[in-house]
Amino acid sequence: MTNDKKLNLNRRNFVVGTAAALGAAAAMPAFGMEGSTEMLPGASSSVRNNASSFRMLDWQGYFDNTRNGAILVDLTSRALHFWSDDQSVYKLYPTSVPLSEDLTRRGRTEVVQKVVAPSWRPTPAMKERNPEWPDVVEGGSPDNPLGTHALYLSWTYYRIHGTHDTRKIGRRSSNGCVGLYNEHIQELFALTKVGTQVLLI
Repeated sequence: MTNDKKLNLNRRNFVVGTAAALGAAAAMPAFGMEGSTEMLPGASSSVRNNASSFRMLDWQGYFDNTRNGAILVDLTSRALHFWSDDQSVYKLYPTSVPLSEDLTRRGRTEVVQKVVAPSWRPTPAMKERNPEWPDVVEGGSPDNPLGTHALYLSWTYYRIHGTHDTRKIGRRSSNGCVGLYNEHIQELFALTKVGTQVLLI
């Protein structure tokens, strides 16, 4: 057998083996993580997943209505869900979440202010832990932890904001806020309004 024929057979075996493995994975049932909207790999065809395997949700399990829009942040799966007021728009974004439980806040709040190029100031607790940090980082600075846009919540010091450090997304990496890629916060910023409902679970 020539080298060309051997190479073709090896490629064929690889393709057939890969297709069989993918088929078996697709047939596996999906399992949800308790207390989370994230799905483990291998969802059946009856469950719609996005590329990150986060489960698409219905707002009715979390809100009485979608007046002014609604944002659900799942801290376990590190996903943010958005529904528009008329429910014609549904978005799902990966997020960063607080580093530890003592920095984490759960419950209902709302968007009280929307800021483009927000300035960042460390909280008193942050400054105590890190006295070398600056008192302020102006908006537009490439090292501003709030990225390009921020949604200020009714809770003091809590924000949904962008980040220039894309390594943080999908991780426990914040001091209490919920972070998104800058392109995602820009999209969410345009969709939300002051008064948009927010629920962190």
